Amino acid sequence: MLDFRHETFLALCAAGSYTKAADLLHITQPAVSQHIKYLEEFYGCKLINTTNRKLTLTRQGELLKEFATTVSSDSKHLRENIRSHQTETALFSFGATLSVGEYVMPEILSRLLTAYPDIKFHMSVANTRILLERLNNGELDFLVVEGLFDKSKYDATLFSLENFIPVCSPESALANKEVDFSEITSSRLILRERGSGTREIFENILQKHNYSIHSFEKMIEIGNMAAIKKMVSGGLGITFLFEAAAKKEIEDGSLSVINIAGFSERREFNFVLLNNSFFRERYMNIFDLLKQHSP
Repeated sequence: MLDFRHETFLALCAAGSYTKAADLLHITQPAVSQHIKYLEEFYGCKLINTTNRKLTLTRQGELLKEFATTVSSDSKHLRENIRSHQTETALFSFGATLSVGEYVMPEILSRLLTAYPDIKFHMSVANTRILLERLNNGELDFLVVEGLFDKSKYDATLFSLENFIPVCSPESALANKEVDFSEITSSRLILRERGSGTREIFENILQKHNYSIHSFEKMIEIGNMAAIKKMVSGGLGITFLFEAAAKKEIEDGSLSVINIAGFSERREFNFVLLNNSFFRERYMNIFDLLKQHSP
């Protein structure tokens, strides 16, 4: 478990100022300064720089933040693990991004529950940024995400490689023939909101092909994947998404894959833990279980 001064350090990192950290912890600002001074004397190095009232971490401060974040998270999970052993059931809480949580995990978790009826879990669905924050705060054990993130800051294992495809209405002029990328830009683009993993991946792919979302003549943003698929199916535009998210609609003929010449994109779904977690072996056992029950 962490010393209370390490908790102050983490609060200061999150708040970005001594005043806000003091308010967050319900202590005085001098107390916050005193706790940080103690840690700097204990470790024998500067942890925080303050320039023009802007707070930044030194390299040593970044190392301490990573260590303290993992220990704080593990401490919270240890309490839950001890409680779960009292009931002799497995318990885990994890986060998944939209495409993973809505279109990949339901079948996997259904198979898992069939094989292990006593298993208990909680799945939160949100965008990558929010899930990483919750992982850092110890609210989640692990994540399965499709979005882009800095792998050097986390313990990430490839969960699967998934096709990322363009789709349109089966009545569209783009259906059932090969087209050039430039031909699709006259269509209305319907895409997820900023911050979603699918949106980040799509913009990254566009850049790779020397395009951007502004290359499209018309564009609208919708925060709900089911609504996007419904609009595309109705002939109101095109979209790009993971094949897993459109599998049902492609099979029943309500969506058609656009065959763009030379276009073939696969992207990672990653299983993400905090670095150096005490519970890594346990989480990787859950990873193995999820993989075993993948369709």
